[in-house]
Amino acid sequence: MEVAEIRKASKQTLSLTPRLRQELKNPLGILLRDTPEQTMRQLTDLVLKEKPKCIISVGDMVSQNMLKHGIQPQIIIVDNKVMREKSEPIKTTVSKLVSVKNLAGTLTPETWIVINRALKQKQPTQVLVEGEEDLLALVAVLEAPEGSLVVYGQPHEGVVVVTADKETKERVQKVVDSMEPTPKS
Repeated sequence: MEVAEIRKASKQTLSLTPRLRQELKNPLGILLRDTPEQTMRQLTDLVLKEKPKCIISVGDMVSQNMLKHGIQPQIIIVDNKVMREKSEPIKTTVSKLVSVKNLAGTLTPETWIVINRALKQKQPTQVLVEGEEDLLALVAVLEAPEGSLVVYGQPHEGVVVVTADKETKERVQKVVDSMEPTPKS
């Protein structure tokens, strides 16, 4: 898969279809189910074993739990909401904070740019999303260097750990390619 193919999808706002919304209820990677403490221990073990090039967390609760348990993502993507309810901003020591707008069920061209720039930073970066951050896991998987881990919460189930490898990137690209362009208003 060429980088140019990924960039092609980033030139317009894309929306989830009902079929894709259903499909994305299935985890993109390994689902860790247990208490937050146990899932973070499992994640710590996985990080030590895999030694990922980069760790990206998507979601307030999972990012907060990772930080609380000593796992520092290079990129933390949050929207200051948990289960769509406003929550306290997570306490983090990132060096750089960037913001991006992204409506629920969409991926805007700006999200691709912001995540790509955050990946180029030498220091941990927080991406604060005005709107909803859920689908940014797709962008993170596609943009992250191979061998990276993208971690996101699976509501009422646990934590999903996705390895950004060729196979996963191809699978995620098919999802993005199946999204519908949003008409300009």
